[in-house]
Amino acid sequence: MTQMPTPSLETRDLTIRFGGHVAVNAVSCAFQPGTLTAIVGPNGAGKTTYFNLISGQLKASAGQVLLNGRDLSGMSPSARTHAGIGRAFQLTSLFPNLTVMENIRLALQSRQHLGLDLLHVWSHHKELVQRAERVLEDVALTARRDATAASLPHGDQRKLEVGMLMALEPAVYMFDEPTAGMSVDEVPVILDLIRSLKSQRDKTILLVEHKMDVVRELADRIIVLHNGALMADGEPEAVIASPVVQQAYLGLAPVEDAA
Repeated sequence: MTQMPTPSLETRDLTIRFGGHVAVNAVSCAFQPGTLTAIVGPNGAGKTTYFNLISGQLKASAGQVLLNGRDLSGMSPSARTHAGIGRAFQLTSLFPNLTVMENIRLALQSRQHLGLDLLHVWSHHKELVQRAERVLEDVALTARRDATAASLPHGDQRKLEVGMLMALEPAVYMFDEPTAGMSVDEVPVILDLIRSLKSQRDKTILLVEHKMDVVRELADRIIVLHNGALMADGEPEAVIASPVVQQAYLGLAPVEDAA
């Protein structure tokens, strides 16, 4: 009997209660490298809460989060980041008064555990300068390198956040609605970045996304949350075609009941 490889990321019976309300209810999922999993569901289904439990922004009422078999359940968000979980938020989380390049530098320094002294560190680590330049090029922000993060349009702020995430080189990338608030012209850049990460085959990618065209294009797997519980899990075509998913998520009548 072939033994399944250890998942890069796994949640076991992950649960959180707010008073009498169970926002995430005993969700168990295993994620493998080289796979992009889209997490979908109606508003209030528990998608972002599930993300917050994995990245440590919320403390679980029960259950575990494991990275390569290592239990992260008692770790802080920063400790989970250093362990290898990278999270991009629905709302950008940048250093607004620093330049684009300085934001990337801080992410690289965090990755290397080099502290926050920008001038001293960078005068002694030329390889980090070269890495920062590559990241800026990857996210198409070289021309904006000296602009402050706060001065960037929303689309460029999202690109910078993805760049900071790339600089951290996590094993697991978590994107919470990465195209939210972006113009039609800006969306392809973000999708190309995610596609590039996926092509590396050693990264695990989780994506919360409402736009089903984006999900169809990028996802290898879809899991559906409904009222905090795992309702469906499988290949995109099969999950999207499932009558229970069409009814609960897409608001359509089940196929067998359709006229």
